[in-house]
Amino acid sequence: MSENTELPSDIVGLTKVAPLSRRHFMSAAGAAAAGYTLAAGSVRADVVRTDTSGLTVGDATVKVDGGDMPVYFAKPEGKANPPVILVGMEIFGLHEYIRDVTRRLAKLGAFAVAPDYYFRKGVDLTKLTDTKEIMPVVNAKPDAELLADLDATAAWATSQGGDTGRLGMVGFCRGGRYVWQYAAHSDKLKAGVAFYGSLVDPQNPVWPKSATQRAPEMKAPVLGLYGAEDQGIPVAQVEAMKAALAQAGKTAEFKIYPGAGHAFHADFRPSYRPEAAQAAWEEMQNWFKKYKVLD
Repeated sequence: MSENTELPSDIVGLTKVAPLSRRHFMSAAGAAAAGYTLAAGSVRADVVRTDTSGLTVGDATVKVDGGDMPVYFAKPEGKANPPVILVGMEIFGLHEYIRDVTRRLAKLGAFAVAPDYYFRKGVDLTKLTDTKEIMPVVNAKPDAELLADLDATAAWATSQGGDTGRLGMVGFCRGGRYVWQYAAHSDKLKAGVAFYGSLVDPQNPVWPKSATQRAPEMKAPVLGLYGAEDQGIPVAQVEAMKAALAQAGKTAEFKIYPGAGHAFHADFRPSYRPEAAQAAWEEMQNWFKKYKVLD
């Protein structure tokens, strides 16, 4: 088998990114101190930083089968019944980029919650420095367990005053794959946004169906945001997913950004493409507004 068929497409995309000049990066010690993963490579010096003014933020735990799952949350101060947006992280754990994205969503008026759904392995993914150490953990995550974790996270948000009558989900990389999976699972999800989530997976007993195979099962409208230069998720796969959804009569839209590869929104990585990232973020907001997740 070729490398591309043995590895999940999000992992393939992560390995093929053009480097930047060294002067654009934090030192390893500085990046670790700031809470960024080192497994994705060098961390950009000009990362986006979102403050906590006007927000309530913190760490909590959600009871799930197998223990207490850590989550990071952010919500607007003093806003009653804010809409809930679940945040699907990449393979690197609950590191500072995902926390910052969670705060960005809270600034938009949402109760955003990022669950650490890999916690059962007892490994802090944010501290690992090699994707070869991470892959056995994240690739063993059963979809059934993942979906139950997301359901539990949404229920916890309800118990904390969130309005899951306006439930959304956004995810990045592997988290983008999980957006598609959750949209096929949840009757409560109002809208999802998948940033470069894989659409075709290698055969895996814990992943019964890929997103494309689940196209007829979609219960919520999903916006797919992809890079034209993604080496793991070629445009042909995106077009195939689009066709499968249309044939099944499901609501979805896709945006493909020229010159952008995998992880183009990840402002901590060399893969970051500011124009595509900003355009995609605006598309995300419009999608959530269209389906009444955001005001």
